[in-house]
Amino acid sequence: MNPVIHSVRPLLALAFPFGCALLIFFFRRRPNIREGCTLIAAVAQFAVIISMAPIILEGKVIVSHIITIAAGLEVGYRVDAFGLIFAITSSFLWILVSVYSIGYMRALDEHAQTRYYFMFALAIFSAVSIAFSANLVTFYIFYEALTLSTYWLVAHHEDEEAFAATRKYLSYLLASGWFLFAAVVMTYALTGTTAFTEGGILSRDTASPGTLMLLFALFALGSMKAAWMPFHSWLPAAMVAPTPVSSLLHAVAVVKAGVFGFVRIVCYVFGVDLMQALGLGLMLGAVASFTMIVGSFFAIGEDNLKRRLAFSTISQLAYILFGAALLSSYGVKGAMIHIPFHGFMKITLFLCAGAVLVITGKKKISQMAGIGRRMPVTMVAFTIGAVGMAGAPPVAGFISKWYLCLGTVQSGYLIFLVVILTSSLLDVIYFFPIVKTAFFDKPAALKESNDSVRIGSERERPLYLFMVIPLTITAIFSIVFCFFPGTFYILDLADLAIGGLFP
Repeated sequence: MNPVIHSVRPLLALAFPFGCALLIFFFRRRPNIREGCTLIAAVAQFAVIISMAPIILEGKVIVSHIITIAAGLEVGYRVDAFGLIFAITSSFLWILVSVYSIGYMRALDEHAQTRYYFMFALAIFSAVSIAFSANLVTFYIFYEALTLSTYWLVAHHEDEEAFAATRKYLSYLLASGWFLFAAVVMTYALTGTTAFTEGGILSRDTASPGTLMLLFALFALGSMKAAWMPFHSWLPAAMVAPTPVSSLLHAVAVVKAGVFGFVRIVCYVFGVDLMQALGLGLMLGAVASFTMIVGSFFAIGEDNLKRRLAFSTISQLAYILFGAALLSSYGVKGAMIHIPFHGFMKITLFLCAGAVLVITGKKKISQMAGIGRRMPVTMVAFTIGAVGMAGAPPVAGFISKWYLCLGTVQSGYLIFLVVILTSSLLDVIYFFPIVKTAFFDKPAALKESNDSVRIGSERERPLYLFMVIPLTITAIFSIVFCFFPGTFYILDLADLAIGGLFP
């Protein structure tokens, strides 16, 4: 049993985005102060969260109790190694997306900017609350809060396309919430607790195999935020949102909360031994493999850049589910570190897509011929993200995919090794044409009239630096993580988490 430290640090980390949301509303008529509050809160939250890493690495856990509803039913926070990985990722990327948002929202003169920053802060509050959740009850509350806080972010443009996307968004995710609620209730009825526990809170003696498999199915359906196929179509539809929101959905909060929660369920509710006994790892691996391959094929057929990136996300998220399904120490470790590594690489790609849109007006890959010559920093950063997605060095995706490959060998499911290599090849197939078009194709002549596509460059306006600098930083970190995977304590935290799951 790890030593427990009662501390207000988790509450303090959550107080910054929550208090920030209130200040954003209060200073809604003073944009400079409003955005300044966002940046200060983001930096402060990250500082508090990273300060907990040395304590956790000593083998301790940090808890903050909120309220006891009944015996075994509590709302509270518990910071462990795995949760801290997700929290560090979300809080650090909030800083960069906040800087990026200033350039993006002002350059496009977007409406409802106060609402945008307000909801963004609440989304980060919910995401970090999920990371620190001590049990399924707390997890469920903030899992649903995340859905509601991101509604107006997806619907930001308030046109018919945006509202159609949000209807699909809510249809999937709110329906998913009912399945998750049923799973939480059923877990409590079977065990009398909902607390996340290393090795799981369920066992073969808890209920019949059929009942436990039904419970796992409810949890799986309650995890549609992970965008596993066939419950994925809400994610490409949500690409109507502003690009910083797409970054939030894909790299920082929503889908990351989905896969993070799924790994929690596999390792801290069911446990590796029970998953193996019921054959659930093989079933989950099959679903993840299908999603990895088919998601890539969908990406190949997309000309819209953001939608291609969305299908890429669906495929890449499945790597995390895939790693958990292997039920081996290397596989689960690969899943855990792919959460931050994918976050940095994917946010780089989306920030680049947003910069291209703002600076040139281009949304489609077929329109991007020669754009790398006018936006070299942006497209070099995009190339770095693309190389990482394919799992090639010297980008972080190589490290996480390497562990996933080791996990397949360790688990004995060698057929899954073919799946990883095939999916990585497909990553090359749908990313390489973008890089080739941007750097090696000659730009086509623009139409004379009513053509929204225009020539632009990164140096055209100082405001563009607010976009170019963050995407440069995320691209640099994507490389740094390959050579120094222990940056931000990521690898050490993953090793500690694995040590508790595979003693």
